[in-house]
Amino acid sequence: MSKLIRNNAIVQDDWAVVQLASPAEETVRKQAGKVVIFKLTGEQAASAEQIAGTNIPPGGKVIVPLAVWQARKEELAPRLAAGEVGLWLETFELVEDLVASVPDLNSLPVIAVHFPRPVDGRGFTIATMLRTRFGYRNEIRAIGDVLRDQLFYMKRCGFNAYAIRADRSAEEALASLRDFSEPYQGAVDNPLPVWRRHARVAAAHAVTVGRTPASHEDEVD
Repeated sequence: MSKLIRNNAIVQDDWAVVQLASPAEETVRKQAGKVVIFKLTGEQAASAEQIAGTNIPPGGKVIVPLAVWQARKEELAPRLAAGEVGLWLETFELVEDLVASVPDLNSLPVIAVHFPRPVDGRGFTIATMLRTRFGYRNEIRAIGDVLRDQLFYMKRCGFNAYAIRADRSAEEALASLRDFSEPYQGAVDNPLPVWRRHARVAAAHAVTVGRTPASHEDEVD
């Protein structure tokens, strides 16, 4: 069964997510005697050998790593023009590099953000930036270690598609989008905080019943 949720429904996935070729060796960093889990912001996502060795299916819709697109743009440009190429980036890669790599950000049908593990929150910032700062209007998809409890907050940040981890239920994850009926804070999906939303509803109701909302001048000591 499909594990992809898009626009509040479980749907079949017609995109293939292309994975980077495995690195020849993995660098292990240690900080205070512990392995550092996350790569640093702005770090290179892949070596030239990995990029060259990444296998891209010759047909169909593909979501390719940002590093592969940057290095093999000439090869992939005709497929982008046909609407058959999307990009995905790691949470430590810069959104600005993705934006600079295409003439028109909205020519990309889908941008995916890879979550290496649930505790990495940088993907939320990436989605927010794509929506608010760069005006991206198409699909932003969460991939990787995507779990039920994250979806509501991902939606608030601008995600509208979620590839649920293979060992989890897509039906349960879909239900989580309705965990909260009235978010308090403003966010990408609704910039108005709850007190402003309710104030506007009250004012509209007063007008429909032939009254004007009370002003400070109407208050009695």
